[in-house]
Amino acid sequence: MPFSALGLHPSLVKATREIHYVEPTPVQAQAIPPVLLGRNLLATAQTGTGKTAAFLLPILHRLQSLPRGTTQALIITPTRELAQQINQVLQGLARHTTLRGAVIVGGTSFGPQEKMLRAGVEVVIATPGRLLDLMQQNQSRFDRVQTLVLDEADRLFDMGFLPDIKRIVARLPGRRQTLLFSATMPPVIAKLAKEIQRDPVVIEIGRRSAPAVGITQAAYPVPEHLKTALLRYLLRHTDMPSVLVFTRTRRSAKRLMKVIADDGFAVGQLHSDLSQTQRNRAMEGFRRGDFQILVATNLAARGLDVVHITHVISHDVPDVPEDYVHRIGRTARAGAEGDAWVLVSPAEERALAEIERQIGQRLPRITLPDFDYAMKVPERTGKPGERSHKGRVAKSPRQASSLPRKDGAAPWSASKRPAKNDQARRPRRGRR
Repeated sequence: MPFSALGLHPSLVKATREIHYVEPTPVQAQAIPPVLLGRNLLATAQTGTGKTAAFLLPILHRLQSLPRGTTQALIITPTRELAQQINQVLQGLARHTTLRGAVIVGGTSFGPQEKMLRAGVEVVIATPGRLLDLMQQNQSRFDRVQTLVLDEADRLFDMGFLPDIKRIVARLPGRRQTLLFSATMPPVIAKLAKEIQRDPVVIEIGRRSAPAVGITQAAYPVPEHLKTALLRYLLRHTDMPSVLVFTRTRRSAKRLMKVIADDGFAVGQLHSDLSQTQRNRAMEGFRRGDFQILVATNLAARGLDVVHITHVISHDVPDVPEDYVHRIGRTARAGAEGDAWVLVSPAEERALAEIERQIGQRLPRITLPDFDYAMKVPERTGKPGERSHKGRVAKSPRQASSLPRKDGAAPWSASKRPAKNDQARRPRRGRR
């Protein structure tokens, strides 16, 4: 079925052809008709199934016949990256219209965002925190919003945004269309839907919390201290044109990025310690192919839409099964195929078993014949308080100074360092 059969405006149908949307995905085919009729919608669909176009296309169609210069559609999403991704899709679909969109997110200055809102853009894509700040400062008007979209609603809840969402909804017109999209439907999201929607059309695409079709999954058992060595081996001995590596923490992401870069790979990193400019640069570099490998935390599990990702590797097993599903959903997008591998230590087998129960299948275990699983990793010198590979903790300068000296003399702390209270006080400079 072509997009023209859905009753969309000709300018939108033309745009879908130009950005190579061949035919509607199942979620688009089921969601677009009722949204065009003004119905509320409660949609559960796997990640990577085309949910963004499923709400943008009918919104843009309805806005074609409405006055310009005022915000009439509000899209709320959990992360800055996802907001920018939605805006990119919006620009592609609205290329033959005069409709405008604005991204309202944290990590950037208020001024340009306030200016865009005062200019009266028709579609606002926002993260909850920054949007609520602007609302509370009366910097924007949303009294003419006709359509509200909550995208990745389960992630909004996981990140603690539910109270903000309720405050935002309270400031919007009571008579509006509300579209709620979520990869999963926990009870708290179902309750929220009942509070903010009346008689919604309910659609569910695929089994909840299941991986998308086209993903080949595997688990690589390995001792915890050899995970990085195994990852380096896989990268060197496997043809992987575009790889997304997930880690649990920002520190791990930084460390892995440096190790992979030392091996000569073009690699970027994406985590919350980076500025918004740095995060944008990393995402755009990965999309363009400047980076073969992107090391990221779960920040990229839902906010990264790159069609050409061939491999997703989890350096650790996620604690929450849904996080695993979202991670591997970064590959095999738009009908493509991809591989998803997870490196699992003996201590993580229980967490992997939870994931397997969630997705309804056991992942094949792969052992590489040429990899030395008995190798010993040399002890490295860590930062003060950081545990080394052998479990020893590096001494801080204060701790080291209290140890006996090699010449047998008293420790530095006892022989030469004066007590803090005995140090001479220097006069304070500056104005009194």
